[in-house]
Amino acid sequence: MIKQKLQNFMSRRRCTLLGVGPMSLNCVDAAIELANDFEVPLMLIASRRQIDSAEFGGGYVNNWTTASFADYVIDQDKKGKIILARDHGGPWQNEKETRETMSLRRAMESAKSSYRADIDAGFQILHIDPSVDIHSKPNIDEILDRIYELYEYCWTYAQRAGKEIIFEIGTEEQSGSTNTLEELEYSLNHIQRFCKKENLPSPTFVVIQTGTRVKETRNVGSFDSPIRVAGEVAVEIQLPKVIEICNQQNVFMKEHNTDYLSDESLQWHPRFGIHAANVAPEFGVAETRALLDVLESNRLNTLVDNFSRVVIDSQKWQKWLLPNSVASEREIVQIAGHYNFAHPEVIDIKNAASTILGKKGIDLDSYLKSCVKESIMRYIKNFRMVRIP
Repeated sequence: MIKQKLQNFMSRRRCTLLGVGPMSLNCVDAAIELANDFEVPLMLIASRRQIDSAEFGGGYVNNWTTASFADYVIDQDKKGKIILARDHGGPWQNEKETRETMSLRRAMESAKSSYRADIDAGFQILHIDPSVDIHSKPNIDEILDRIYELYEYCWTYAQRAGKEIIFEIGTEEQSGSTNTLEELEYSLNHIQRFCKKENLPSPTFVVIQTGTRVKETRNVGSFDSPIRVAGEVAVEIQLPKVIEICNQQNVFMKEHNTDYLSDESLQWHPRFGIHAANVAPEFGVAETRALLDVLESNRLNTLVDNFSRVVIDSQKWQKWLLPNSVASEREIVQIAGHYNFAHPEVIDIKNAASTILGKKGIDLDSYLKSCVKESIMRYIKNFRMVRIP
């Protein structure tokens, strides 16, 4: 039923679906309001670092656990347009599993526990992603075996719980390159064979590498590049063939790391026939930039300095920097600000700012939410989910 609803919407609009990373409370509210106002389905794609069960200490977004996040979204989503989705579920996708250097067996059991909480909370799309391994580099067959185990486990648990779920599968980490046709056909053929043998539903989405990769505040993959990348088939040649394979297998193609692509590249998504795409960091950066701008324009420089110190001390920006990066301190704060919105000191900073700005007739969170909405709308429009001049 979930897949059919998405299929019907895509067929009517000839559009690309959007997955929105729940980067903050304002981002979640922005997505819910846009989905309801325009009556379009939006997927809220929560990674395990953003939101996880109480067993794992929740996540960095609004101090939500899986259950409290799902309850909030379901209560606010008056027209039922939001689809709760687990992004990058699987072993070693949570800091607890990597910090404790769990073995494969323990990490798989830990991932299953996280998936159980997802299903209980009402998540409808589960991304089965065992591409991360802190001990070795598994080959495709080993990754497929892990997919089979998690896939069957989640389906069986959901059936017992009376929950409807659909699956998204991914077999490798995103590199900014493109999938080869051979590896895609190999993976899909084996997964389809497994599903048929075990009497399981086929996956709804498969994650395809299309040449997208996010670093700092830009997309450094080959999708948006005007220059051909050595050793790679050009995106405009490769993608139609990849989509043809997905259509033959009745699986929707999903692109990750779509952030910061140009409007022109985004407009090509529905033209190519890309079924869905995920965007996350860009929305967090949009809110952080808006926060810095409104504080600075109102000469609240002490609050800017305090916020910047918390963000820099968090070290959350390190993984996003390019080699030999020349990013300024301000750019670093923009990159990682959203990781710290639930930090007690940042909450105090925002409360102080809200009081001061409120006296000037500025509702801080309403302003920040409007900026995030504008960022999300860029994708909704370019993906043809709505027809707005």
